[in-house]
Amino acid sequence: MINSTLEDLIYYMYNEISPSKKAQIEKELQEDWVLREKYNVLKESFERLNNTQIKSPRQQSIDAILKYACRTSKVSLQ
Repeated sequence: MINSTLEDLIYYMYNEISPSKKAQIEKELQEDWVLREKYNVLKESFERLNNTQIKSPRQQSIDAILKYACRTSKVSLQ
């Protein structure tokens, strides 16, 4: 029976889980191919995100967002 959630798998992947829960997840990953496939998809996504080059937005886009925020906001920026 599977007790681990996707959230548990994410914590496991980042090594932010208790030793007892880690042992439980490792056992479940060995025994359940569906959970193992879900983990592999998460791991592949994690690796792709880490290897993605992130570009800064154009200054024109930032200015447009700030202008819109000033027009629609009730808070004064002065």
